[in-house]
Amino acid sequence: MKIIADTHTHTIASTHAYATATEMIAEASHLGLYAIALTDHGPDMPGSPQKWYFNNLRAIPSTFMNVRVLKGIEANITDFDASLDLDDPTLDSLEWVVASIHDVTLDQSKTRVSFDTVSQLYLNAAKNRFINVIGHCGTPAYKFDYERVLPELAACGKLIEINDSAFKNNKSSVPNCVEIAKICKRKNIPIVVNTDAHFTTQMGRFDGSIKMLEEIGFPEELVVNSSVERFEACLRERGIELRSPQQ
Repeated sequence: MKIIADTHTHTIASTHAYATATEMIAEASHLGLYAIALTDHGPDMPGSPQKWYFNNLRAIPSTFMNVRVLKGIEANITDFDASLDLDDPTLDSLEWVVASIHDVTLDQSKTRVSFDTVSQLYLNAAKNRFINVIGHCGTPAYKFDYERVLPELAACGKLIEINDSAFKNNKSSVPNCVEIAKICKRKNIPIVVNTDAHFTTQMGRFDGSIKMLEEIGFPEELVVNSSVERFEACLRERGIELRSPQQ
């Protein structure tokens, strides 16, 4: 299986990542990737960029170094209603929104975290029109009813992420990632494989995810970024421009 787009990456704008946007795009170009999504952390993550940064992503060409550069964010899910930490007009201006739960940005003061409340959180996320991808949803602290919720997310056009950093840095998430992948296989739910790269050497290295997917016999046609044709179809469905001639 070959992955042709890495749609969850971070730059120095996230402050706990260590390469510039130019360096990340250059690495994507060197690897021959069709696309990269720049998805720095949303404003509620300590040290992350604020609204003005995301508004000005338009300064980066849509195609650069022969790579389609999707302007995006890893938005923080901030409450159990699945609110995101950026205003609607700014989210509407972005091309690619990964939505993730992080301990430091989820307000847990009013609702007790439980299997049922997290399941409802993701059902609420399914209705959020700005979200393209549900990020690293195998996190053990926020396990939910995969059988019930994953089909609802898919029905609302949300891609389920298999995040390769789980296989390198967060191995407690791996059993849940395997379970999620098996359910997606059985229920024909599309997924996207990403690195969550925080430096150039992590970009485009999907080894752990690919190995797991191949071991369970996951259908390649359900991995939207496993071919240019499938990925372009995904972009078209979302009204996103394809790669243009070199700018």
